[in-house]
Parts: sequence; C-alpha cells; structure tokens
Amino acid sequence: MSQIRALAVCVFRREDCILVIEANDQVKGETFYRPLGGGIEFGETSLDAVKREIREEIGAEITDLEYLGVLENIFTYDGEPGHEIVQIYDGRFLNDSLYLVAQIQGVESNGVPMTVLWKPLSYFSARHPLYPSGLMNLLQKARHEA
Repeated sequence: MSQIRALAVCVFRREDCILVIEANDQVKGETFYRPLGGGIEFGETSLDAVKREIREEIGAEITDLEYLGVLENIFTYDGEPGHEIVQIYDGRFLNDSLYLVAQIQGVESNGVPMTVLWKPLSYFSARHPLYPSGLMNLLQKARHEA
C-alpha cells in the first residue's frame, strides 16, 4: 500500500546559489536536484527532523532555521508513484567553511554515497528540475519578501 511521506528539507544559500543533491531517475533518464533533508520520524517535529537529516547526511550542524512553507509533491520516481508533504526551511551552517567548497561528500539514509553541489538558481529549468515541485516559486517569493 502506498503512503504519503512527510519530509523536511533545508535550503542553504550562497550568493545566487543553493546547495542541492543531484539524483537520477533511471526510468525517465532525468537528472534532478533537491535540497538536503529527508523523512520526519514519528514523534519528531519537522524542525528536529531537518537538523537530524543534515547531521546524518553531511555531518553538519545548522542554525538560524526559518520556516518558508509547505509543498505537496506528487510524482513518479524510477517508475514508482510517490506522494510527499514537504516542510521547507531556510537555514545556515554553523561551519562557514562549507560555503567555500564546490561540493560536499555525504551519505544517504540507505548508506549510498552522495555528492552535494552548489548550483545557481538560474541553472534549474525543465531540463534540470528542482524538486519538490513548486520550490522555485517558494524561493522567489521568500526572496521578494526579504
């Protein structure tokens, strides 16, 4: 039985860039991007989940978390349907040296190594999608309100 998954992700900004995971959908032949973060565990707040996920994925501590909004993401990944409710945060690394590197090596929850990259917002398009769907609009709205 398929279930809706609750996620929390954090957007980290460096000038006009954001930090993203690069991933591939083998069925669609699509390379896509998403911010760091992951599943919210039972009894855990989305705020605590995003802190834990960043610590687990790249071993970093974060601060200055600001809630940006929630997005519903209905999609197909590797031929399987998915449905997520994603809590979106903006945050900052405690370790400023993470803003100086081009990429960060991390590990996904299933133990698979991952590379996290800084990409300019202008990079994302239909050819290079940023997920969850609607995230670009949310980031542009937050930028105008700042």
